[in-house]
Amino acid sequence: MREGEPSRTAFGAAALRAVHQEVDEPRIFTDPLARQILGEDRLPDRAWNQPRLRLFIAVRHRFAEDSLAAAVARGTRQVVVLGAGLDTFAYRNPFPGTRVFEVDHPATGAWKREQLVEVGIEVPDEVRFVAVDFERDSLAERLVEAGFDAARPAFFLWLGVVPYLSDDAVRATLAVVAAVPDGEVVLDYMKAVEDAPAAARSDRATLEAHVAQAGEPLVPGRDQEHVHALLRDAGFDEIEDIGRREIRARYLGLPPGGSEGDAHVVRARVTRR
Repeated sequence: MREGEPSRTAFGAAALRAVHQEVDEPRIFTDPLARQILGEDRLPDRAWNQPRLRLFIAVRHRFAEDSLAAAVARGTRQVVVLGAGLDTFAYRNPFPGTRVFEVDHPATGAWKREQLVEVGIEVPDEVRFVAVDFERDSLAERLVEAGFDAARPAFFLWLGVVPYLSDDAVRATLAVVAAVPDGEVVLDYMKAVEDAPAAARSDRATLEAHVAQAGEPLVPGRDQEHVHALLRDAGFDEIEDIGRREIRARYLGLPPGGSEGDAHVVRARVTRR
């Protein structure tokens, strides 16, 4: 992240969501604000030329928001968007009576609030911005200071962040989620590049080079067993993990054949106390 600007990876993800609205069929995920929040900036060429990554980003948001809908149906009324970047859920939230907490680095959050005003996106009264410097601040304390009720259920959207974090940072955040009654999170992760199918390695190399150049390098990939162990150790007892095979069947109407891909999205919930 550069001073006074949003994360470049957050900008890139928003651009991919915006292009998905225009060119992909079937449309997996609808985000009418993805283009608007970017303002007058020209969409980068790579957003048009990365269909595999664009599809995965659409799927992870669709999966996350479908999972959130189920949580709201059970009674959850608090939503936390971790590493909110240029995510737009808070401004198109279809669930009346829910409060949304957008958590991000202070510089990114400040830029975003200015951008929302500039592009004319209204911020609902139920939205709270939570500035957290993860090197210095306690996520749990900052959330409570913003009005979060740690004694009530909550759903955490944590998309496009874990692939950049150390295991220690992941554990610390999972501990906060798991401490909440009926705590639930959706996150995504990437396998090690050597475990990726051959067809995905070129795209992966391009992605790794781009984010490293932007000063936001990926950490080495994680395999499924390792990610599930992190979740179980934190207290999550219900885990749903989807990769390429499940994505083909669930969202594209295709046979679930072929390799499972290198990118996965996971829903984890604490159901036992």
